Amino acid sequence: MTVRLTVRTALWRSHIAQVAANVEGLIPVVKGNGYGFGRIRLAKIAAEFCDTVAVGTVHELEGLPPELTAIVLTPTLSPPTSTRPILTVGNEQHIKALDGWNGRVTVKLTSAMQRYGRGPELIDQAQQGGLDVVSASIHPSLTGSTADQRAEIFAAGLAEPSDIPADLPIWVSHLGPTSYASLPSTHPYRLRLGTALWHGDKSVLHLTADVLDVQTISAGSNAGYRLTPIEEQGHLVMIGAGTAQGVATLPDGRSPFHFGQTRLALLEPPHMHTSMAFIPSGQSVPAIGDRVDLQRPLHMTAVDEYEWL
Repeated sequence: MTVRLTVRTALWRSHIAQVAANVEGLIPVVKGNGYGFGRIRLAKIAAEFCDTVAVGTVHELEGLPPELTAIVLTPTLSPPTSTRPILTVGNEQHIKALDGWNGRVTVKLTSAMQRYGRGPELIDQAQQGGLDVVSASIHPSLTGSTADQRAEIFAAGLAEPSDIPADLPIWVSHLGPTSYASLPSTHPYRLRLGTALWHGDKSVLHLTADVLDVQTISAGSNAGYRLTPIEEQGHLVMIGAGTAQGVATLPDGRSPFHFGQTRLALLEPPHMHTSMAFIPSGQSVPAIGDRVDLQRPLHMTAVDEYEWL
């Protein structure tokens, strides 16, 4: 059983280096499963060119390189014992939850997403609550054009006259380097990047899974957890990837597996560590030990093995 991510390492690292060199104030995001690479691996790479990384929650702080400052993107109601990380507050209750924790915070300002955040007055409330406000944070939505995302950022508090102190850094997400560089000089900025940094050149990444068993099956038989009827002669192909690794059908119900540039039909939805595909007679059948292509978002996939080329 193996879900394997093959990486053309030199090209992958070249893209990362290019982004890092061209984005002043870059904050690499390494949250969750580290975009399929592992959070600690990405943090160690980020430490080569940056002083700060962003993680998802306070539970993702452990194991990061000590030279890095970690920003926790999701507000917490239970602060960590350490005051080293920078936490996020997005409403008055988040500030109250940090009573007695005298560390640094970034104040989340509301955007069209309506996910956490209040107006610029939250900056004063956080300071009055004894917190060291080191930045304001704006997270525009993913929909619309770059111009729409810029408009969200301005609506959150950058439009002149701005209620945000001119010397307070503004941390933004979901902008490309060009759009980020064109932000007005009214405030200092930092840009959080995750997908565009780690997955920017998807052609150098290849996700596959092992074929663990193949057997002939006759029409009129049944197979699988649900004893699905088999309507024609063919082969069952057991693929070593399932829900335990985050593998599921595509949103439209189709199989995420391909072999020989042909999508493999699933007998039933993936389960734990195995997915069962059915291939009718006359079609190309993989052999035990072959790899089939896996179509899944890396940030939702638990990779078993990495192949660095």
